[in-house]
Amino acid sequence: MADIYSVLADIVGGLNATLNDCGFTAVIPSGVEKGELPAVTESGRITIEFKGENKALKIEHFNNKVSLHGVTKEGEINSSDFSQLSLSLLDAETADAKDVKYIVNEFSETLVESFGTKTVKPTKSKLPTPVSKAAAKSGSVSYDPNTLANRFTSIYPELREEYKANCEKYGQFLPEDFFMNHGTPVVLQTIKENNPQKMKRLFNLLNEIYEDGTNETQSLIAVTILGAMDNNQEMLANCVDYMSEDMTGPVINVNKYLASSSGKGAKMRLENPPKYKPAKAKKKGIMSMLGNGN
Repeated sequence: MADIYSVLADIVGGLNATLNDCGFTAVIPSGVEKGELPAVTESGRITIEFKGENKALKIEHFNNKVSLHGVTKEGEINSSDFSQLSLSLLDAETADAKDVKYIVNEFSETLVESFGTKTVKPTKSKLPTPVSKAAAKSGSVSYDPNTLANRFTSIYPELREEYKANCEKYGQFLPEDFFMNHGTPVVLQTIKENNPQKMKRLFNLLNEIYEDGTNETQSLIAVTILGAMDNNQEMLANCVDYMSEDMTGPVINVNKYLASSSGKGAKMRLENPPKYKPAKAKKKGIMSMLGNGN
């Protein structure tokens, strides 16, 4: 899809039923004909507005991101009253039907949670809250595995339902289960393809999360995900130009260790993890064994 207006029209069309249920109608800008996308474009920012009783909503697309903003307020509503409710990546040059479906589902759930009535309820429980960039950069809290997975599914939206299913099944997010069965295989495929745009998007995320992540999160990236390259030198070479300096050494060491005779036991445990047992004490990770944890 190369036309961002067509993509946004598909998103709005997919949201129509939820918008109606939540009491919103589109605000038609001057000069827009009936049946056209009710959008206003200014300085590259595309805005679509909706109104309801004592509430308002807008969808914005800017800088390859699409966001949902809302407000509940009696009286006059100003632009400064809106708060961001949801944000997703959306590049019209690469977006496809799966991306549209993911955004529609994400925005629909957010609308129901924020503006739903007793007759409009979310179909699934709320997902664990990810750590914000501001909080991680301030040092007040570190990125956790759930945050990695949550943002990972913005790059690979086809895995969003698997992420939700993981949280629903266990009542919390189990990172090893999600990444070993779903996340890691798509990462390995991306590395094999070595498409510059896809590699940059992937490693921008991994580098950021690794830098400000917990020890568990760093181990998840270096061992469970990138350690699955099995010391394949061609794949490692594909990654070198994209990995941060802090992450390169641990990833290379992990791959060497898992490929060595002393790492066979650890590799076997990674490939055949024990069944989930609530409140089970965690064992010392490979990253600690290698001396690469914080």
